[in-house]
Amino acid sequence: MQSAVKATLSPDLAVDRDWWRGAVIYQTYPRSYQDSDGDGIGDLRGIIGRLPYIAALGVDAIWISPFFKSPMKDFGYDVSDYCDVDPMFGTLADFDALTAEAHRLGLKVMIDEVLSHTADIHPWFKESRSSRTNPKADWYVWADAKPDGTPPNNWLSIFGGSAWQWDTSRQQYYLHNFLAEQPDLNFHSRAVQDALLDVTRFWLERGVDGFRLDTINFYFHSQGLEDNPPLPPEQRNDQTAPSVNPYNYQDHLYDKSRPENLSFLERFRALLDEYPATAAVGEVGDSQRGLEVVAAYTAGSKRVHMCYSFDFLAPEKISAAKVRSVLEAFGEVASDGWSCWAFSNHDVMRTASRWAAGEADQTAYLKVISALLMSLRGSVCIYQGEELGLGEAELQFEDLQDPYGIRFWPEFKGRDGCRTPMVWNGADSNGGFSTAKPWLPVPAKHLSQAVDVQQGDDSSLLEHYRRFLAFRRLHPALAKGDIEFIESQGDTVAFTRREGNEQIVCAFNLGSRPAEVDLGGRSLQPLPGHGFSGQTDAGFIRLGGYGAWFGRID
Repeated sequence: MQSAVKATLSPDLAVDRDWWRGAVIYQTYPRSYQDSDGDGIGDLRGIIGRLPYIAALGVDAIWISPFFKSPMKDFGYDVSDYCDVDPMFGTLADFDALTAEAHRLGLKVMIDEVLSHTADIHPWFKESRSSRTNPKADWYVWADAKPDGTPPNNWLSIFGGSAWQWDTSRQQYYLHNFLAEQPDLNFHSRAVQDALLDVTRFWLERGVDGFRLDTINFYFHSQGLEDNPPLPPEQRNDQTAPSVNPYNYQDHLYDKSRPENLSFLERFRALLDEYPATAAVGEVGDSQRGLEVVAAYTAGSKRVHMCYSFDFLAPEKISAAKVRSVLEAFGEVASDGWSCWAFSNHDVMRTASRWAAGEADQTAYLKVISALLMSLRGSVCIYQGEELGLGEAELQFEDLQDPYGIRFWPEFKGRDGCRTPMVWNGADSNGGFSTAKPWLPVPAKHLSQAVDVQQGDDSSLLEHYRRFLAFRRLHPALAKGDIEFIESQGDTVAFTRREGNEQIVCAFNLGSRPAEVDLGGRSLQPLPGHGFSGQTDAGFIRLGGYGAWFGRID
């Protein structure tokens, strides 16, 4: 295992160990952010060149999707070497340079850790499958066939079909919650846990500030291998998997979200606590108990710092009622926990297409919902290109790269539509992403939304993000404060954020028609600098279509 030289850590009272609480985290998908070497695929050097842009947005941290060595069956989420960079993306020296430059610019660096499974070409799996008696024989989840040769139980893969794959070497089945080329590690083995904690330490030693933990609730399975019960049709939803996927037909009691995970997360947190100001955010994929799992994983100070569930990543359009119900439900089940909210990422249809398509003024709508996201109690993730208002790319079947989309086409078109290259230059057919043909096409309609087109235009979505993030930095209550909802009607959402002596009222109109919020006669002092034009009058907040208002209680 390669390692960087660790700097001597001295006590530093200036270190903000709580930076993650209320942080805004910008997600980059390396394949699609910036190509620096002309091969049509983004890389670490490309990200380095764009770090000033990210810092100028006003975010606190950058989350980099996987760049580790990988056969790329699932584009880096199938890892063959946890402690090296895939040559496609560069070298460890490139990563060190990225970290150094990010830190110089005041950005924290978080990397994607894919701990639940590896690639099937990982040396650990090669050894594990070689026999039933080798030292790593139990490092993956192996089980005998039923007497009739069928898989051990009814567990399903998110990517379609059985979650079990027959292996002729061991003449057993192995578990894979995703692709068959992504065998699941056996977290019931202490040796597996130790090896993964060693991997985590490797990156901590290189100076990373934290981790996004992929599929955090998939680490453990029930050793009893019980069948999952069916889920009644009225309880099915497509938060975790598309509606055409039979994965939604089961109540996933035994293949994920197991209580044994809590003890491992405590081991993981204990390691992070050895390093000042590091943090982790976990991805919780559970359509039935997502908030409860988030609550358990973030309770107290001995597990992960924060998690996000799929409540706002599902196809269902956001509404004022849903915002309040989700935030209040989280507050009830996780009073001492912390969430990280996201409206988009590399796995879901872009917000402009998922929610804004039918709105009268899409840009105004995207402005108000982004301001809402950045005002909620919790931390925030912003996916690359959302600050430009990019819509989902319409790709032809022959352009698809995503095995998930290829498997369920055409009812589900996969994740490629939100992974097309970032657009920097509207006059370049490749959007300034690459001098070569990009790995996914750059939609022509994205070019008019490129960074150089929007930059400097105060009415643009990009400048709105910069303006609002600057406004948010001026008011700690918006980052770390408590939240209390104010009664409102229809498409309006209103709440107060309180931190210390600062109490801010935030009001949003998610609809196209004017609306108002009754303040019950309270006197408010409006706050400037956010870019919205709502007003107060006679005890009411009056909002135009897609409007917002912010003020202090006198």
